[in-house]
Amino acid sequence: MKRSGNPGAEVTNSSVAGPDCCGGLGNIDFRQADFCVMTRLLGYVDPLDPSFVAAVITITFNPLYWNVVARWEHKTRKLSRAFGSPYLACYSLSVTILLLNFLRSHCFTQAMLSQPRMESLDTPAAYSLGLALLGLGVVLVLSSFFALGFAGTFLGDYFGILKEARVTVFPFNILDNPMYWGSTANYLGWAIMHASPTGLLLTVLVALTYIVALLYEDLSPLPGRPFTAEIYRQKASGSHKRS
Repeated sequence: MKRSGNPGAEVTNSSVAGPDCCGGLGNIDFRQADFCVMTRLLGYVDPLDPSFVAAVITITFNPLYWNVVARWEHKTRKLSRAFGSPYLACYSLSVTILLLNFLRSHCFTQAMLSQPRMESLDTPAAYSLGLALLGLGVVLVLSSFFALGFAGTFLGDYFGILKEARVTVFPFNILDNPMYWGSTANYLGWAIMHASPTGLLLTVLVALTYIVALLYEDLSPLPGRPFTAEIYRQKASGSHKRS
């Protein structure tokens, strides 16, 4: 439900956004600056709004879902056996991932639209910045997809669908995990284009969730060896033995 009144005035009148924030301009404690910015953003957000709750749930659930299912498949091969083919199993998982990601984006947008805009972000310069970030995100996501291929994008390596070697072409030669950071840039740009403090906070959650997902993806039975790298090491070892 939208809040009534002027959101800018609402925050200005609050104690956290007044002239004494962080001790006033003449006595700023920069160690608290980030806290004050976050507090001001929170002044625009109703965390109990159903759209916001739905966005939080979908943002946190999606990477957990595909990582847990992929690890389970790699360990048991039950999906491949159930579908009769690792390719069909991978494609089926990809459909659920795509649907969940569409739902996440929808919930993210609805959460922004249901809550106030920030007047200081509602400018042509900010809109242009958001558009540029959105463009950057699209480039990273699409170039990652074309470099990995469909199965590679949707966790095919966990299904035993491996490339000859790990992908190192653009954008993987300039950035680790470009698909995740491209997606984060998309959400950040979308939030700025909507002048949405809610969108900015949810984008922080997107980034944190991806960081946790990456930590989980790097977990391996062998210390110091990321899980995906270990899959390709085993493939190379098997090929060497056969030769």
